[in-house]
Amino acid sequence: MIIKRILVVLFLIPFATAFSQKENNKTFTKADTSRVNLLLSASKSNFSKAPDSAILIATQAKELAEKVNYKEGLATALKNIGIGYYYQGKDVEALNYWKQSLEIFKSIKDEVGASNILNNIGAIYFNQKDLTNALDYYLQSLKLAEKTQDKLRILTALNNIGGVYFEKPATHDKALAYFLKSLPLSEELKDSESYGTTAANLGEIYYVQKNDSLALFYFNKAVKAFNDSENSPYAYNNLGKVYDRQQRFDLAIAYHRKALDIAKKLNGTLDIVQSLMGLAKTNISKKNWTEALSYLKEAEKLAFKHQYSGELKNVYESFANVYNQTSDYKNAYVYQYKYAAIKDTLYNIETDKKLGTLQFDFEIQKKQSEVDLLTKDNQLQEENIKRQKFAKNAILVGLFLIMIIAAILYRNYRRKVKTNQLLDKQKAEIEGLLLNILPEEVAKELQATGEAVPRHYDEVTVLFSDFKGFTAHAEKLSPQELVKELNACFSAFDEIIGKYNLEKIKTIGDAYMCAGGIPIENKGHVSAMVKASLEIQEWIQYNNAKRNEQGLPPWDLRIGIHVGPVVAGVVGKKKYAYDIWGSTVNIASRLESSGEPGRVNISSAIYETIKDEYPCTHRGKIYAKNVGDIDMYFID
Repeated sequence: MIIKRILVVLFLIPFATAFSQKENNKTFTKADTSRVNLLLSASKSNFSKAPDSAILIATQAKELAEKVNYKEGLATALKNIGIGYYYQGKDVEALNYWKQSLEIFKSIKDEVGASNILNNIGAIYFNQKDLTNALDYYLQSLKLAEKTQDKLRILTALNNIGGVYFEKPATHDKALAYFLKSLPLSEELKDSESYGTTAANLGEIYYVQKNDSLALFYFNKAVKAFNDSENSPYAYNNLGKVYDRQQRFDLAIAYHRKALDIAKKLNGTLDIVQSLMGLAKTNISKKNWTEALSYLKEAEKLAFKHQYSGELKNVYESFANVYNQTSDYKNAYVYQYKYAAIKDTLYNIETDKKLGTLQFDFEIQKKQSEVDLLTKDNQLQEENIKRQKFAKNAILVGLFLIMIIAAILYRNYRRKVKTNQLLDKQKAEIEGLLLNILPEEVAKELQATGEAVPRHYDEVTVLFSDFKGFTAHAEKLSPQELVKELNACFSAFDEIIGKYNLEKIKTIGDAYMCAGGIPIENKGHVSAMVKASLEIQEWIQYNNAKRNEQGLPPWDLRIGIHVGPVVAGVVGKKKYAYDIWGSTVNIASRLESSGEPGRVNISSAIYETIKDEYPCTHRGKIYAKNVGDIDMYFID
């Protein structure tokens, strides 16, 4: 179960600072706006505890704002009325008022207010499972938030868009992209709950993709961010779930028990049930039937008391499985029957939800029709009805012929669609292979002209890394184990440099090379490379901790970074390779070989750029061919 934060964020319009303001040739005083804002503040304080009162007070603010022509106050009053209905579960009414509020925010060019309302409207469509409309409104909210540099709103929109894409396995990669954009932003805003939620979402996706290494990495980040708060049991249970799949049962049980202790302390009944189920399933994996049954009975009692239908389904299914494994077929039959019954109940609930969605769409259409009818003159309505009757008769006469023509056109259309799908698939595969080898801009140039012209760059940041004692590791491992270890490390490196918009150049044996500021020149690539190098060393430490638990030797990494001019281009005609050349590359390589495991060794050029941001230690000089002596520094 993914954690989602579909947020309805509330803003109050600040009090007017001038004695009076003039809008659309009508003047409202500071006293007028103060009364409206006081009513809005009172309305906001009643949203959750007394939504009826919140609606009533916000309606008074709306009437007063209309009277004095205070547009900002009117837009916020309409928003607050909608929020009151949202808390009452009346989505149709909430949507109606929010759309009115949105039009006013747009008319006064209040892009922050419009971004907020767009996000709220998207939340309603998401709750109604109308993912297409939800995504449309979230994207509009993100566009305005980016335009106004509203980082909190950007963070909210990124998480919500990721939540929409997570709903379907086919779009998990898109969800991953948005969550990865959200994570550093939540860290920048020091929003630990948002950071933990996003990290947990990333772990959930990697778990579904069976990438246990990255799943554990992000679930551990979530645990650290939640810091034993109400969402911590979710993260701990997911860690247990991953270790259960890896058959590391002692760790799985330890994390499920940690989740259970926190859930009991916070009286989170649903988390308690899920923790008990985690312990039961791990004991089932260990074939500890007695302990598994004990946890299942405790989970069943609590889930039944609070009517957690989804959890009861899992409990009954696990009971049936255990009793079947222990040849207690009588009890196995009883719980299989309960499992089938609750599945039918859940199916009926899901059907009711779908019917509710249809009813929601009907009510929206009905509301829009009522608005349209109220804006028309009665005589025009009568004429329109007559025209509709005439059109209806004409449609009935021609319907049969249209259906025949449509059937023929549809058959031809299906043939063309199949052909185009095949061609599109082949094209996408070819383009995907090319983009895995070359940067996107270089690949496009090759496709357009048949060649890529080499370019000189005045400033490019180059990173080299390799593993200390790699030859010794290689002699102790089989070829399959060696390649598996390198692939795990380099895949993690790829994820990190991709997050910072850096370009992977190549790997040679155990060496990894990447660059910043190419093929598109951009500012900030030095800082981005330093952040990426520190995160790579952090990942290596995390990975070595896991290896230590398994009794395996650590893989220690050296990193060297330098910035300067390079020449970049494509080499070869049959097997394309994008590469860079110049003394900058050689100096970065020398810095790496002169470094120490677990440290980042930088040149004086890098040091001058980051010295105000990171503490560094001077190490002396190294000699670089055709350049001379160069100062080295460790980033502390």
